[in-house]
Amino acid sequence: MSPEDPPWRTPPAKPPVKPRLSRELVVRTGLDLLLREGLDAVSMRRVAQALDTGPASLYAHVATKDELLELMLDQVLEEVPLPAPDPDRWQAQVRDLLRAQVQAMGAYPGIAKVAWQVLIPVGPNALRHGEALLSLLRAGGLSLTHAAYAADALSLYTKAFACEGSAWMSVDQAEVAARGRQMGEYLSSLPSGAFANMAAMGELFTAETATERFEFGIDMLLGGLTALTG
Repeated sequence: MSPEDPPWRTPPAKPPVKPRLSRELVVRTGLDLLLREGLDAVSMRRVAQALDTGPASLYAHVATKDELLELMLDQVLEEVPLPAPDPDRWQAQVRDLLRAQVQAMGAYPGIAKVAWQVLIPVGPNALRHGEALLSLLRAGGLSLTHAAYAADALSLYTKAFACEGSAWMSVDQAEVAARGRQMGEYLSSLPSGAFANMAAMGELFTAETATERFEFGIDMLLGGLTALTG
């Protein structure tokens, strides 16, 4: 038996204990990587490196990169509170839910692209969101058919808006401004009055009007639904 070190010596450091691998840890690590480096950086190999393990170790928890991305999206949706349907406030509740979805996806730039590409989201949170939106629409007096079609249209609009916003955030803003000026100059150079409305609307499509444009689209869609329930 070896004698113990004398008390004045620094004891050897214990090796750090790696966290136990789980699906939740893999997904959280993927989201952390997305926040640091963007969606294109997320891969099974990079997530494995971040967890100090090999890609093969991940496959017991997540089968493919596509599955990982879908699970990441579902985790983001968990952060959005879901309302209990109130027939007297169903339109306001729909607005609040869709706003919160855009905000949640905006907090993880690029995840909206995943939402757009997933044909039929079946994660537990995605299903809860779908059921919540349908319940709000049914509380407003829509038939199941109209509620289903309306939920589809509202979801497509919300995902497209979030996806476009994410795309704008990923490009150089100085380059965007320069392209906008070039576009304005080009339209102004065309025959007078040929594209008068196109030339005039450029100032309406800026980051400052994003919320206003989103709200207008929701009002337009909900206005059509009100006609169905009237």
